[in-house]
Amino acid sequence: MRRLVTTIALAIVGLGAVVAPASTARSADVDPANFVRRIDNPWYPLRPGTTCVFTAASDGKPTRDVVTVTRQSKTILGVHCVVVTDNAYEAGKLSEATHDWFAQDKRGTVWYFGEATSTVSPAGKITSTKGSWEAGVDGAEAGIVMPARPKVGQSFRQEYYKGRAEDHFAIESMAERVSTPYVTSRHAMRTREWSPLEPGTIEKKIYVRGIGLVADPGDHLVLVSVTKR
Repeated sequence: MRRLVTTIALAIVGLGAVVAPASTARSADVDPANFVRRIDNPWYPLRPGTTCVFTAASDGKPTRDVVTVTRQSKTILGVHCVVVTDNAYEAGKLSEATHDWFAQDKRGTVWYFGEATSTVSPAGKITSTKGSWEAGVDGAEAGIVMPARPKVGQSFRQEYYKGRAEDHFAIESMAERVSTPYVTSRHAMRTREWSPLEPGTIEKKIYVRGIGLVADPGDHLVLVSVTKR
C-alpha cells in the first residue's frame, strides 16, 4: 500500500515505539446520510482539479510523485467518494499508479475507503496489484485519515484489510516547523504512522493547514508545487 495523500514506502526511524490505542471505524457504521460530497477539511483539503507534485526517494532512488484530485467519483457503501490519483515515477517512467477513494462526513472528518494500486514495470506492464482494497469487500473496513478537529494525542486507524492494510496514525505536534520548496510554516502538524504488519517501522508526516501533506522526512519527501484548475 502506498499513499501520499495517504503513503510512500515506510521509513524505519525507530524500533519498539510506543503507540496509543487507535480509534476505529467499521463499514457497518457507515451511514451515507452522514457524508457530504465535498472534502474541505483544512488539514486535508481535496479540491477537484488540484495537482500536487512531490519529490522523494524510494529504495535510495529519486522519485517524483504526482497527486491529482480528479473530478471523478466512486460510490462505496453508498457513500460518494472523491477519486485521487497518485502516480510515482522513477527515472521519468511510471513505476506505480494508484487510485485512492476519500469522503468527508458532516463533522468534517476525512475517511479513507480504499485504493486500487498497480506496480508498473519499466516496460510499462502491470506486475502487481498487491495492496488494493475496498471498504465493504472481503472484510475490509473504511478508516480515518484526518479528524475534523485534530489535537495532539489523537490516534486513528486509517484502513483495515486483514493481513494486507492495517495502517494507524497518531498526532504528535501542532507546532512543527517545516520548509519545502512550496511552503514554509512554524505551525504544521506532525503525525506518526505505523502498522502491526511491520513491527518497529515508524513513519513521520508533516501537514500544513490549507494545503495538506507537505513532507515525509523519512523518505525525503517534499512538496514542490501545487496547481489548481
